[in-house]
Amino acid sequence: MIGKLKGVIDSYGEDFVIVDVGGVGYVVHCSSRTLQNLPPVGEAASLAIETHVREDMIRLFGFRSDSEREWFRLLQGVQGVGSKVALAILSVLDPGSLATALATADKTAIARAPGVGPKLAARITAELKDKAPAFGGADPVVAGLAGAEDDAKAPPAAADAISALVNLGYGRPQAAAAIAAALKTAGDGAQTPALIRLGLRELASL
Repeated sequence: MIGKLKGVIDSYGEDFVIVDVGGVGYVVHCSSRTLQNLPPVGEAASLAIETHVREDMIRLFGFRSDSEREWFRLLQGVQGVGSKVALAILSVLDPGSLATALATADKTAIARAPGVGPKLAARITAELKDKAPAFGGADPVVAGLAGAEDDAKAPPAAADAISALVNLGYGRPQAAAAIAAALKTAGDGAQTPALIRLGLRELASL
C-alpha cells in the first residue's frame, strides 16, 4: 500500500494531480481545497496517500496532512458517503472547520458540499459528532457556546448575543460560531450590543 508520495508536480486535472516520482507519474485524486494549495507544475510536493484497491483498479487519494486523510477515512464510515462525497465535504471544510461543524451539530455547513443533502448531513452529524473531539481541530470556544443550551454555561453577554441572533432566525450553531468570532475580536469583556453587531457582521461575510 502507498501511504505517502513525495515528488514533482507534473500536471493537474479537474479533480486530480499527477505526481512524478522518479520518472513514474502517479494519478492522485484530491479535494479541490488540496489541489488549490499545492505548488505549481514543476515544483516539489508531498502528499499523504490513501490507497483504494479494487478488482479492476487501484486508486490513490492525496491529502496535505494526515489529519485530512483521517477525516476522509472516517467520513466513509457513514452510510451513503463514498470517496467522492468525502472529498466534496473536505473541499468545502478543512479538518478544523469540519471538526467544529460536527461538534456544534452544524448540518448546514456540511450540506454545503455537493452531493450532500439535508438527510445525509444529519446522518453524518449524528454518527460523527462524538468522534470529532478525538480527531481534534474543533474550536473549543465555538463548541462550548454551541452546547451551552443552559445560559449559565456561557458568559452572560455571549449567551444574550447568541439568543438575539437565534431570535433573528439564525441557527444556534451559526449564531454560536459568529459570537465566538466576535469574542475573539472584542475580548471577553465585550458587552452584548457590541457582540451582536460583530456577530451580524461575521454572518454577513459568510
